[in-house]
Amino acid sequence: MIRFILLQNRQGKTRLAKYYVPLEESEKHKVEYEVHRLVVNRDSKFTNFVEFRTHKVIYRRYAGLFFSLCVDITDNELAYLECIHLFVEILDHFFSNVCELDLVFNFHKVYLILDEFILAGELQETSKRAIIERMSELEKLE
Repeated sequence: MIRFILLQNRQGKTRLAKYYVPLEESEKHKVEYEVHRLVVNRDSKFTNFVEFRTHKVIYRRYAGLFFSLCVDITDNELAYLECIHLFVEILDHFFSNVCELDLVFNFHKVYLILDEFILAGELQETSKRAIIERMSELEKLE
């Protein structure tokens, strides 16, 4: 199960945070700080999986953004690494070459895409085409 998803820039500014387990606001800030310190200082020759408390953080860096997922220790790392890549591909298709500012100014759309993709901490849809079609339908309603 996915515990939380964080999108952070290199400076540690959180651009998107979605928690699937209840945490206090102070604990959320602490977790965001710890995860950022964990992934930003990691050498690129190491794997993109790192133990974090009693869970695992799976992360990937795209340009200046770190996409991080915290999952159960027994979950498949490669499946979630592919999940991150699929999420980035969907964002890239939806925003036509996505950048950090797209995430900042269209955060509601990013959360909508995320909700089509992941539900209650579990992968809901893995088809890029199905998610993009659903987002197109929702765009027509606006």
